[in-house]
Amino acid sequence: MSFVSSLLENIVKTHGKMCLKSKPVKPLDSTIVDFLKEPQSDKFTVGFAKEILLPDDIDSKKYYIAGYGENNPARGVIDPQYAHAVFIDDNSGRGGILLVSLDVVGLLNKDVDIIRNNLKEFCEISGCRKIDVVSTHNHAGIDTMGIWGPLPFTGKNKKFMDILFQGVKKAAFKAYESRKNGDLYLGTVEVPDMQEDIRTPIVYSKTLTRFRFVPDDDSNEIWILNFASHSESLQGCNHLVSADFPCYLREKIKNTTNADTLYTVGAIGGMISMDIPDEDVLRNEHRLIESTRNIGYKLADYAISISNDIKLSPLVNFATREFYADVENPVLTIACDIGIMSANKYATESAPKYWTLKSEITYYEIGGKKILLLPCELFPELAFGGALSAEESGTGNGPEVNPPLLCDITGDEEILIFGLANDELGYVLPPNDYVLNEKSPYIDDGRDRLNRRHYEETNSVGPKTAETIAKTVAEIISEIEKSRYKRKTYDTK
Repeated sequence: MSFVSSLLENIVKTHGKMCLKSKPVKPLDSTIVDFLKEPQSDKFTVGFAKEILLPDDIDSKKYYIAGYGENNPARGVIDPQYAHAVFIDDNSGRGGILLVSLDVVGLLNKDVDIIRNNLKEFCEISGCRKIDVVSTHNHAGIDTMGIWGPLPFTGKNKKFMDILFQGVKKAAFKAYESRKNGDLYLGTVEVPDMQEDIRTPIVYSKTLTRFRFVPDDDSNEIWILNFASHSESLQGCNHLVSADFPCYLREKIKNTTNADTLYTVGAIGGMISMDIPDEDVLRNEHRLIESTRNIGYKLADYAISISNDIKLSPLVNFATREFYADVENPVLTIACDIGIMSANKYATESAPKYWTLKSEITYYEIGGKKILLLPCELFPELAFGGALSAEESGTGNGPEVNPPLLCDITGDEEILIFGLANDELGYVLPPNDYVLNEKSPYIDDGRDRLNRRHYEETNSVGPKTAETIAKTVAEIISEIEKSRYKRKTYDTK
């Protein structure tokens, strides 16, 4: 039974008919464009820190593991979850940026707002001009979204969320305090034998990207890694808290090179995961943990092997824009209204179901490398191409009904995607292969005209999200071109 089926069944039993409530839509903030043409220094300044996110009563209180089935209380700990923070300053006089990576399944925009509010003093002290929070999409961590508890009650625990908020705050200050001058390098390597795509078409990025900061004082390096995969190697049979394979990725890199690592995920919709272990491994807890460790170690070996580094100019430019995503999935509405989830939800007559979610997208150029921070699990074919033809798609429509590719909008075939950034809107699918169950849309999996299963749609906001994201990215790029190299806020409402 899917999450939505379980939720609706339990709501009927416990709450009866729901009265859906939303706040009126409010005006969006202006698009912020913060660009300079030339570096103002010959060095980056970078700092790193991490904080454990683990309750002291994990063995005696119920904390629900997120990512697979609901009502799965943690029975112990394999390894702790962390908040990793990197502070990056291009020494242009504008201030630095803070990138935070959390070993969680996802964080909603409303909770990112809490993190930013908690860091107001940090921004005053450090001069930080931008804070971004990404999730590793960890399927073995404590629930941070609410939908993996004993439905129809939330799985989100206030004590753990407080630990998370305070952990991010501590990591931010420590990262700033540890900053050093040095050089930043960019390198990549192709990983040909670790991923799988379980939904047609088979499209995903095999590129492992590494930003490598080398301090002038020869102290330990700081790495930012990006790779496209769900962090779910422990699978749904797991009952123990862990950071999944990213834990062992970072561990191997630290033990081998002494570098500190912050990990981010790419376009993982579709679903892009690491190769699933065989049945014998899945039935044995110790072998499954060993398999997950080996996956992390193997990916670390690829990261360590990168040999094509190029030195980046010390320039960090960005543009960011809020947007509204129309929500057609009624289960999400109910989950918000009864307190299972906490989201920035608003009422509007323009949306098909009369409500919408506020989210955001950020575009970066770090030393010239283009990066999109997207609040979702994007299907890779929306970024790089390869969507199904009319003969192959579930709807019978070709790629022409899909929005323009993000690589075309940004003018970069190798645009780097940081997924689950500052929000988690679920899967974002190509419209030409978006198929719902006709009798129970968003509740049960659909089957298309070729009898293929369509699970991801049940965990999506709606079919228009891909178009909304492409439009928002296009608006950001347009504003950059209008205001290029001028640090200014442009009102595009």
